[in-house]
Amino acid sequence: MDAGDYATIERSLHIDAPPEVVFAVISDPAHVREWWADDAEFAEGEPGWLGFGDLEADGKRVSFQVADAVPHRLFSFRWTHEEGVKPTPTNSNLVVFELEPAGAGTRLVFSEVGFRERGWSEAKARDVHADHTNGWDHFLGRLADYAARTGAVR
Repeated sequence: MDAGDYATIERSLHIDAPPEVVFAVISDPAHVREWWADDAEFAEGEPGWLGFGDLEADGKRVSFQVADAVPHRLFSFRWTHEEGVKPTPTNSNLVVFELEPAGAGTRLVFSEVGFRERGWSEAKARDVHADHTNGWDHFLGRLADYAARTGAVR
C-alpha cells in the first residue's frame, strides 16, 4: 500500500441548504450534537471537546479546538490530541470544511489530514485513517440531511 493511501480523507458533496445554514450546522455545538457527536463543547480560540457515547459508562471524550472560522465560507478544527495539550500538526488531525454557494445550496469540500504526521506506526496510521474514513462517510451524510432539514425550517 502506498503511504499516500492513508494520508488524507477528502470528500465533496452538495447540501440542499444555503452556506449560512451549513456553517451554523458545522460550527455550533448545539447543531453538532444533532448530526455527529453525542455531546460537544467548544468555542473559537478555546480548548473544547466532543463526546461519543455515554461518557459515564464506556463513552469517549475527544479533544477539539477550532482552528479557523470564516462565517459561511470556512470552518476548521484540530482534534484527537491529548486533553490539556495545545494542538499542533504533529499531535492532532486537522479537519477543514470549505463552503461555496451552489445554486440554492452549498458545495461542501471536506478534508482531514494529520494521520502521517503523528509519528504513528504504518499500521496505526492506516487503522486510524480507516476508522475516520468510515466515520466521515457516515456522518457527512447525516450532516447533509440535517442541514437540508434545518435550512427548510428557517
